[in-house]
Amino acid sequence: MNYGGNRVLTGVDLDVYQGQIIGYIGPNGAGKSTTVKIMLGLVDGYRGSVEIFDQDIANGDQAYKQRIGYVPEGGDLYDNLTACEYLTFTGRLYGLNEQEAEYKASRLIEKFGLEDVFHTRISAYSKGMKQKVLIIASLLHDPDIIFLDEPLNGLDANSVMIIKEILSQLAEEGKTIFYSSHIMDVVEKISNRIILLADGKVIADGSFEDLRQKNKEGTLEEIFNQLTGFNQHKQIADDIVSIVKEVEGDA
Repeated sequence: MNYGGNRVLTGVDLDVYQGQIIGYIGPNGAGKSTTVKIMLGLVDGYRGSVEIFDQDIANGDQAYKQRIGYVPEGGDLYDNLTACEYLTFTGRLYGLNEQEAEYKASRLIEKFGLEDVFHTRISAYSKGMKQKVLIIASLLHDPDIIFLDEPLNGLDANSVMIIKEILSQLAEEGKTIFYSSHIMDVVEKISNRIILLADGKVIADGSFEDLRQKNKEGTLEEIFNQLTGFNQHKQIADDIVSIVKEVEGDA
């Protein structure tokens, strides 16, 4: 995939299976979002083929999208709608009837502790509350593949534990989950497969234990730094702290 003459993806070749929680990670600009947007059918102009549910998504049949859930990073909501209106609307887009969508939405909202604001405009919600609505919208229609881009943004500790458990149970039921995040310790704990992109290429693919054995590092963050060649973090941090502590005239 090229953007403006710049190569964004080069030879990404993946087979993905039911029940996998895939930690899809890489530095900014590595091509993660582009890959996901291609699979979601939001970007075209790529070379190669993408098959989802055994069908080439370039065949013009959009039905596969009804079996996909998506939480984008910093996703926009219709703030002038209530959560009830937004989730019912979203559910209908995915093929649910209005009564079924509103019923499931009300039950899920209650489980996420938002029942008191179900009929309140989303513009009055905090960041964490909006994130919960996005997560509910991605799950409402019982999708088979779920793409999550920094899904824990703004969530409290209890909600984070709930989301982790939800993902684990969904994977056990055969759902496939693409989980993209810069929070390495979360990716390390929840993923049974980790794919690392750098410069548009897959440079690592395997379980955390596989990557640790190959790279002889203790944490996913250390493996990430080794494989992407980023080892200046301590020096940069030292420099920043030094500048912060400077008194005028010291420099």
